[in-house]
Amino acid sequence: MEELVLFGLCYVLVFVLYQIFIVSKAKKNYEKEDKKYPVEVKYLMGKYKLDMEKIKYNQLLQMVALVSSFDISFMVSVVSIFDNYVIQLVAAVAIVIPVLLVSYSLVGLFYKKKGMVKDV
Repeated sequence: MEELVLFGLCYVLVFVLYQIFIVSKAKKNYEKEDKKYPVEVKYLMGKYKLDMEKIKYNQLLQMVALVSSFDISFMVSVVSIFDNYVIQLVAAVAIVIPVLLVSYSLVGLFYKKKGMVKDV
């Protein structure tokens, strides 16, 4: 039960911080002539050939914020199970890449299934 509370609080905190620092900055940069995208969006555009003309950019930013918040909260919850700091560090290093790859591949497949990719 304690892990669920930690997960929930961490999720809300990270989501709010992500909205304040990442999403708001990304919206401002998108409105400029030289559109600068967050790293997560660049990854999805490169790997899944997302067509930014078909996608609502604000919706994509919200999806990225939700997924990133979930990823961070999940990793914090898993790492907090261990008592030893060394084991926590090893666990964090071991799960960070797989969790990010799986979650963003699901986002990419979601947009691919909706037909929001470039016709190559």
